[in-house]
Amino acid sequence: MQNPPTNTPKIDETDGDLPGMVDIGSEMGDSVPATQPIPRVPARLEALVETATAYANAASSENTRDAYAKDWRHFTAWCRREGFEPTPPSSQVIGLYIGACASGSVIDTTAGGPKRSTPALSVATIERRLSGLAWNFTQRGVPMDRSDRHIATVLAGIRRKHAKPPRQKEAVLGDDIKAMVNTLGHDLRGLRDRAILLLGFSGGLRRSEIVGLDIVRDDKSDGHGWIEIFPDQGVLVTLRGKTGWREVEVGRGASSETCPVAALESWIRFGRIARGPLFRRIFKDNKTVDVERLSDKHVARLVKQTALAAGVRSDLPEGERALLFSGHSLRAGLASSADIEERYVQKQLGHASAEMTRKYQRRRDRFRTNLTKASGL
Repeated sequence: MQNPPTNTPKIDETDGDLPGMVDIGSEMGDSVPATQPIPRVPARLEALVETATAYANAASSENTRDAYAKDWRHFTAWCRREGFEPTPPSSQVIGLYIGACASGSVIDTTAGGPKRSTPALSVATIERRLSGLAWNFTQRGVPMDRSDRHIATVLAGIRRKHAKPPRQKEAVLGDDIKAMVNTLGHDLRGLRDRAILLLGFSGGLRRSEIVGLDIVRDDKSDGHGWIEIFPDQGVLVTLRGKTGWREVEVGRGASSETCPVAALESWIRFGRIARGPLFRRIFKDNKTVDVERLSDKHVARLVKQTALAAGVRSDLPEGERALLFSGHSLRAGLASSADIEERYVQKQLGHASAEMTRKYQRRRDRFRTNLTKASGL
């Protein structure tokens, strides 16, 4: 690998936020390199700049932007410690950076604490971090060439030496969900959480999709969809997901105790939800429903807590069980439980290919096709 360049333009790398539209006023992120003049915008266009900036932010989710901001801060902090300039992107420097991440030689200099080496990052985290850097460089008008040999070859070596089989979250199956909802009370918080679990499972929804629902359509809402209940039939969930808008049909269940539609109706009635977010925070008195939307982290905690309380995978030690479950367990659970043609599961999950749907099926169809017997053995 060639020595990395040392004479590069200086840039303020302390902020990881998305740069504003042509960095007007430098309010949303780093300043542009000193060699690039910052255009001045007439006062009459300031509102338009704000509008364009809002649309730019809407191009990616808040969670994605937060992750990319952390990636940028981590990279620029490493550059400062090693004496490199983070911009413009140098493939040699980035190759050194991902090598340091993979080997665990990145030094943590958190204020107030001792200097120490951070643990080596997984291959998946390094690849995600590269995506974050590529995004950040693009926003700053200096795209990164990820295919450059100084990056691609180092990454290939990291994959070959450190790659491990993916760890998938445990799927909670139909009987598991029944046991999980039975651990919940029948107070206001229990009604809400029961509706979250049953709707998330039967709809095959992501945790962000669950908490992003509104009770009715509202084009001015910050949500990601809404519901429409059809009496005696089910609920139609309209979602804006990763692959665009889609409709998810959730039918009524065989039992009122585990019916997602009945659980949803009970929560709406007793929570007195008329407009706005469907799932909301509840105050400590367990009687007052907030107007604010529930965080998607609540779904992950809820799945984990109820799965442990219900004794799901009790054959494993407690420490291992705690790592098995997340919000994704609901989505994988539907794919693994529904004994129906694969194309229907694919449609419910919003997957573009059947291959992606099969990745969600944890315990289904194993050994159904026995090539050993088919070969005559």
